[in-house]
Amino acid sequence: MTIINNALSGALAAQIALSASSQNVANLQTKGYTRQSALFTSVGPDASGRSAGNGVQVSSLLRFSDNYKSQAMWRAASEQGMYAQSQPYLTQLESVMGDASASLSAGIDDFFKAINAVAGDPGSSPLRQQVLTSASLMGERFNGLNNVFNSQLTSVRQQRSALVDSANSDIATIARLNQQITETQAGGVSASSLIDARDNAIDALAAKVALEVSTNADGTRDVSLKSGQALVIGSMHGTLEAAATADAPQAFSITFANATFTLDATRMGGQLGGLSLYEANTLVPLQTDIDALASTIAERVNDQLADGFTAPGAAGTPLFVYTPGSGADMLKIVDGFKAQDLAFSSDGLPGDTGNLQLLAALKGQPVNLPGIGNVLLSDADTQLLGKLAVDSKLNKAALKTTDTVRIQSVDDWQSTSGVNEDEEAVKLVEFQRMYQANMRVISVANSLFDSMLAMMG
Repeated sequence: MTIINNALSGALAAQIALSASSQNVANLQTKGYTRQSALFTSVGPDASGRSAGNGVQVSSLLRFSDNYKSQAMWRAASEQGMYAQSQPYLTQLESVMGDASASLSAGIDDFFKAINAVAGDPGSSPLRQQVLTSASLMGERFNGLNNVFNSQLTSVRQQRSALVDSANSDIATIARLNQQITETQAGGVSASSLIDARDNAIDALAAKVALEVSTNADGTRDVSLKSGQALVIGSMHGTLEAAATADAPQAFSITFANATFTLDATRMGGQLGGLSLYEANTLVPLQTDIDALASTIAERVNDQLADGFTAPGAAGTPLFVYTPGSGADMLKIVDGFKAQDLAFSSDGLPGDTGNLQLLAALKGQPVNLPGIGNVLLSDADTQLLGKLAVDSKLNKAALKTTDTVRIQSVDDWQSTSGVNEDEEAVKLVEFQRMYQANMRVISVANSLFDSMLAMMG
């Protein structure tokens, strides 16, 4: 009977809808899950002209997905990743350079204070020894800071290498899932879970590099870098590789279909781009400036001491040994240098402090640092710390903004694709009633059929 067929189709459709809602509720806390719903379509009447219709069918399972919102979420992930990776390094440098026990400014000040203190009694062995002690401590501050720079360089490059490996894993996953999605949909089976997994992989990759994502008619997604180099096309994918050289430490390459392209990591965006920009624009220039400051101090102090005398006819000797880029030994006192070797006299006579006065005046002379130009030697470290503080503050502000944008984009995506517990609860009640109503129709139809048989008895 038509009544029974209609009711049976309604009951079956309600079961499918209940199944979709139960799947949604089960994945209420699943990251990246896209909610689904059954799409009902009325089955039209037959050709008799006396048929109201032939029930209902579930024509498809809908995925509540908005491509624009997904794209916005991925762009926000790239922006957030770029600023988030460099902030811990900036904060560490700020802390080290601004700490009174480690700052270069304090070390330089103490050295020149010791020189001024000995002016009142240039023959005093304790005061001369204090000059050597403060010189050694100043060198240790330079060396300690240089060690921090070298440690950060190593950490940045290791982290970047790890990110490349992780990005390659994401790229391969996207290509593999594209292939599985195509095969699954060709068999008429829902690929919703595979699509969710693929889009989660894209989201993870977007945090590492800035992406352009396009959707194809068969449901696959092609992924490329912002600069245009393809990462994934259908089921084909490329491989990223760090290709750093001495002249280009931020260089990368992408190999796709047996062709290799060189990339500039500072333009890749995401975490990789953020780390590379920090290294190129902040860490290396700052280390170069500190290196230049140490070199200038060593050169000027040594030159001035060479112009003086320790005794009649006994010329001064260098106090500092400067070794560029050598970490713990970048700036140190010459081995065996003694307090009596300090050439404070301009003529070698006892009590003369002519060369000592010239040595003390070095603090007020300008120095040229590549990153900030000409500054007074006494102000150089303060200027460098101020520039670092500005860079850190700008990065923090940008990070705060991108965090907000990311949260908003995820919330926006959730408003369309996420599971709403209250909404699903209402649907479960509605579809349960739909199922019960159709079963009641079947019961009524059976009663009518039994009554008809009884009448024909």
